[in-house]
Amino acid sequence: MSFPKTLLLGLKSEQFRHPLDLQATTALKQIPGVDLLVRNLLGALGEQYFYLENIASGVRVSEQQLPELHQLLVEAAKVLDVEAPQLYVRQHPVPNAYTFAMRGRQAFVVLHTSLIELLTPEETQAVIAHELGHLKCEHGVYLTLANLITLAVGQVPNWGTLVAQSLQAQMLEWLRCAEFSCDRAALLATQNPRTVMSVLMKLAGGSPTLSPQLNLDAFLEQARSYDDISDDALGEALKQLQTEQLSHPVPVLRAREIDRWASSQNYYDLLNPSKRCYSDKTNATGGWRNW
Repeated sequence: MSFPKTLLLGLKSEQFRHPLDLQATTALKQIPGVDLLVRNLLGALGEQYFYLENIASGVRVSEQQLPELHQLLVEAAKVLDVEAPQLYVRQHPVPNAYTFAMRGRQAFVVLHTSLIELLTPEETQAVIAHELGHLKCEHGVYLTLANLITLAVGQVPNWGTLVAQSLQAQMLEWLRCAEFSCDRAALLATQNPRTVMSVLMKLAGGSPTLSPQLNLDAFLEQARSYDDISDDALGEALKQLQTEQLSHPVPVLRAREIDRWASSQNYYDLLNPSKRCYSDKTNATGGWRNW
């Protein structure tokens, strides 16, 4: 770590989850049979398939293999008070990271090589912490369904249109809302809002050669310009049309949300031991429950 972090022992997801995530998750739970379908049918098959994929085509990170990445994982998990999942690195030209987690089974996180090459170590830790946020918030069942569909599209391109049409708008809305909570987890782990916002800027328009020239303050000003579009009905309608088929909120919006939350009383209280107030049900030793 570049500087000492506050360890958030006993941290509960309810203390940092974005309100939109809570609302969207509640709505998604009302869809009959989704939990049962993923857990009992897709879960076991998907877990075995992707485990074999990682073992066969990726590199498992450990103290002996890519130890610097392993240390970033261990540190982030310690700060967020979660058990560190397995971490794999896979060769891929598209910068990305994803998580697979089902209740009672070993969770794992995958990082693409192009993502690691794009980011600094601190920014890579922010991405890892973002994925840990999915585990902390127990997004597993719905995230697994989304990842299975997304990865199937990537591996069988001809299914792309069919899958995109069949993926319910409610699932996409949930995915976008869940990302806000995980960005907050990234901020809690790094405790540096500029690190998290820099990741989002690089994902929007960075490359290993362009990244040193990027200006974060200019990117935040760009985010404010995006907000200004909502001042009229047409602009708001166009924004809705632009984002309704996306699995993630647009990067400028995510950066703006982190910028705001980093200045909030909620964030300050979580980092200040004298201000943190956990319920009697909080397990002070930490631990976690994955899907």
